[in-house]
Amino acid sequence: MLIDKQKMVNKYPKCFVTVGTTRFDLLTEYITSTSVLRALKQIGCVEITFQIGNSAVNPEEYEKEGIKLSLYRFKDSIQEDIRNADLVISHAGAGSCLEVLEAHKPLLVVINEELMDNHQLELAEQLQVDGHLYYCTCDTLENTLSTVDFNLLTPLPKPNCSLFVKYLDDVFKVKTF
Repeated sequence: MLIDKQKMVNKYPKCFVTVGTTRFDLLTEYITSTSVLRALKQIGCVEITFQIGNSAVNPEEYEKEGIKLSLYRFKDSIQEDIRNADLVISHAGAGSCLEVLEAHKPLLVVINEELMDNHQLELAEQLQVDGHLYYCTCDTLENTLSTVDFNLLTPLPKPNCSLFVKYLDDVFKVKTF
């Protein structure tokens, strides 16, 4: 799982970070910290588009550690930001995770440990076990960025609608002729 730094240069020049619709100040603080920005730069990041939601920081554009940061609160859709990204770092909301995985983008999920009912952890754990993403906490973000190989992730399989139809047929005892 360790990465060869020489192969990673400019591998992920454009990163998209999203905290969703809530407030995740700790992730906002960590992403913009010198140490995490340096870890991102090590894997080739030169530009971060950052959806900050209701976080305490103000939307703005600036450069730090040689990385251009563009922070905004909300948009009607983040699909374009996901599509334009080489790497996505996200909170563990189901909607955000699925949207990124369906776009076949490498995904690092950061768990919000301040949530009382941390159902997000269960989702992130299962998707990591299945090989679709990596997850970490804010405290382990820098180390995770430095050690995982996003090339090892497997795309989320396309949904098989026939399984759902079969389930409905079985539940409602529908007979096909």
